[in-house]
Amino acid sequence: MGLPRAGLWLKRLWVLLQVALQVAVGKVLLTLFPDRVKQHIVAMNQKNPHFSYDNWVPTLYSTQYFWFVLKVHWQRLEDTTKRGGLAPNSPVVRLSGQRCNIWDFMQGNRPLVLNFGSYFSSIADFLIIYIEEAHASDGWAFKNNVVIRNHRNLQDRLRAARLLLDRSPPCPVVVDSMENRSSQLYAALPDRLYVLQARRILYKGKPGPWNYHPEEVRAIPQFQVTNGRALQGSARPLTQLAFTS
Repeated sequence: MGLPRAGLWLKRLWVLLQVALQVAVGKVLLTLFPDRVKQHIVAMNQKNPHFSYDNWVPTLYSTQYFWFVLKVHWQRLEDTTKRGGLAPNSPVVRLSGQRCNIWDFMQGNRPLVLNFGSYFSSIADFLIIYIEEAHASDGWAFKNNVVIRNHRNLQDRLRAARLLLDRSPPCPVVVDSMENRSSQLYAALPDRLYVLQARRILYKGKPGPWNYHPEEVRAIPQFQVTNGRALQGSARPLTQLAFTS
């Protein structure tokens, strides 16, 4: 149900001011103390093998950065999902173009991992949901990144999602609707992990990129033991995938 509309807009205004201040202060610090800022940014991304300071920093605190960060924070204001709560049955689209819903991928009482990323095992089902591009070439784009423009229609989104198949993911890949309902209901931008079971939220990961930790899924009791043996496997994040962009 979310916040009353008037209260929501007041919160949005407050967030806008906070993000604007963050960008302004960030620009000043980057100009005055470039080496110290570099050390901080590199330390934050030391666990991300795909991070490149030279590719990322030229885009930092740009106009496109401002609008994207603002969109992410505004989306989180309407996040009503919680552990143990009913999982939103939002619409998604298979790469064939067939429309369906998230619950359609649940099988009995087996956990379903929604990958806003990717994690694999034999005791759960997995679903990659490709959402709007976080770093579209005509938006907040990084240097030397995959060139994908903002999706203007469903065919654009399906075409971009098919690039994920080159990585041979061993699970279904679907895309969010053009209304971005899954992304909004699960507050998924830019990356996020959820685990559902019996239509309830068993695990709610923190939003990425810095708080996107597929290894946390292994700590869930349902993933620890199967038939009396410890679960074997590894966490393999697919960078900038679904609930990924």
